[in-house]
Amino acid sequence: MDNVINLTGKMLIAMPGMRDPRFEHSVILVCAHSDEGAMGLVVNRPMPEIGFSDLLAQLGIDTGTETLDIPVRFGGPVEPGRGFVLHRLATETDDEGEAHMRIDGDLAMSTTRDILEDFAHGRGPQPAMLALGYAGWGPGQLDSEILDNGWLTSDRFDELIFGADNSGKWSAALRGLGIDPLALSPSAGRA
Repeated sequence: MDNVINLTGKMLIAMPGMRDPRFEHSVILVCAHSDEGAMGLVVNRPMPEIGFSDLLAQLGIDTGTETLDIPVRFGGPVEPGRGFVLHRLATETDDEGEAHMRIDGDLAMSTTRDILEDFAHGRGPQPAMLALGYAGWGPGQLDSEILDNGWLTSDRFDELIFGADNSGKWSAALRGLGIDPLALSPSAGRA
C-alpha cells in the first residue's frame, strides 16, 4: 500500500470548514482503506424516521419477545438502502462463522440478514449499531481531503461508535484529541 498511513479502524473528524453538508460535524469510522479507496460509516447521525423494529418489519423479519433494539444511523450517502452492522466480537480471535469483516481488533462489520435475525431474537453481539449507507472515497481521495484539512484523524473510541449522545460526539472526538472545538478555524493554511 502506497498510502503514508492506513486509516482502517481509525476515526475521521470533520473540520469546521467541511464543504460537503452531508459530512458537516461528522465522525466516521474508517472500515477499509487501501490504494483502491476507502469506505467508512458515519457514527453520529441518527435516522429518526426509522427505528430498528420498523426496519425488521420492512425486511419481513419476525421479532421475538427478546428483540435487541440497536440504534439506526445514517452511515453515508452511498447506497442508503444497504445496511451495515458494526459490532464487537466476543474475543479478538472470534471468527466463528466468518460472516463479518474484521475492522480492527475486536471490532467487526456484518452485512448479512442472519445478524439482523439474531438481534430480532435477542442473540446479537453487543454493543452494536446499524448504519444505512456508507461514505466512500476513490483512490487517493481521502488522503487528498485530509491534506486539504477536511478531516482530522484519531484512534478509535468505542463511545463515539456505540454511545447514545450523537449530538455531542463531534465535540467529544475533538476533545479526545485535546482540541477545543471553539478554537478551530474553518479556514485552512500552510506554513
